[in-house]
Amino acid sequence: MPAFPRLLSACALLTFSAAALAQPAYPNQSIKVVVPFPPGGGTDIVTRMLLEKVRISTGWTLVVENKPGAGGNIGLDAVAKANPDGYTLGMAQTANLAINPSLYAKMPYDAAKAFVPVATVAGQPVVLVVNSASSFKTLADLVQAAKAKPEALSMASAGNGTVGHLTGEIFTRQAGIKTNHIPYKGAGPAANDLLGNQVDYYFATPQTVVSFIKAGKLRALAVSSAKRLVVLPDVPTVAESGYKDFNTSDWKMLVAPAGTPQSVLTRLQAEVNKALARPDTIATLQAEGSAPLVTTPQEAAKLLTSEQERWSSVVRSGGVKLD
Repeated sequence: MPAFPRLLSACALLTFSAAALAQPAYPNQSIKVVVPFPPGGGTDIVTRMLLEKVRISTGWTLVVENKPGAGGNIGLDAVAKANPDGYTLGMAQTANLAINPSLYAKMPYDAAKAFVPVATVAGQPVVLVVNSASSFKTLADLVQAAKAKPEALSMASAGNGTVGHLTGEIFTRQAGIKTNHIPYKGAGPAANDLLGNQVDYYFATPQTVVSFIKAGKLRALAVSSAKRLVVLPDVPTVAESGYKDFNTSDWKMLVAPAGTPQSVLTRLQAEVNKALARPDTIATLQAEGSAPLVTTPQEAAKLLTSEQERWSSVVRSGGVKLD
């Protein structure tokens, strides 16, 4: 090669190398995390706690933006349409990534294609509770009563299509019973009616009912997870109560828009997993009835796919519809 072309080649290489070196390391600005629910709720509290642990470890600036509405769809839609540069993330859940796509006639985003998992965060079961004055002392008592009088018992839920509702659908099918589903507009009203003996049982989130259980106002018969909850160590799982392999949970997963660079995802996941491994993080999650959910990127993607298939099947087979 003549000297002049070789010189041009060398200059081009040096220019490219200098430009690559000049690229600022990620992150070089604040990172926004969209919480698709109102401030003060369970997802908001866990997100803020986690981000604070990441901030302490890294010094990063992390900002929460609450964008509630449509079962979490509005907030996640904003994430789906954001620039895939790692500076806009979203805290997704079982509902808005695995249940809503089958529940809503029209979705603003394609849950299977619009996002890439950054890291799983936590998993939380639901708790089957009855009023403390109820004659049901065990899950077997409830099933026996339901079989004796089909559709006589009433099952409360926080709303159609919630994890509690669909867990109840799975359980009634597996137990071979029929009960009357009463959907409420939120967890609080459902709990209030159970406390008032207006309904027979309720698959509730731990945050909603643990204080009532400890105060002796409600009785927990079972939890839906594969393992017992640290906060309710004496309450058996549904599987332990005779329903093999029964396991449902409401998981939280940090996601980014599809197309986000792998190097950014790897950096984010490493810091999230480090925060989840902290003893104070584990203690905080366990106190509210959750457990850290640490996975590899491949495991997170597999979980998302399998959960979308599972819950869509439950919605379709149960004929579940929004109010």
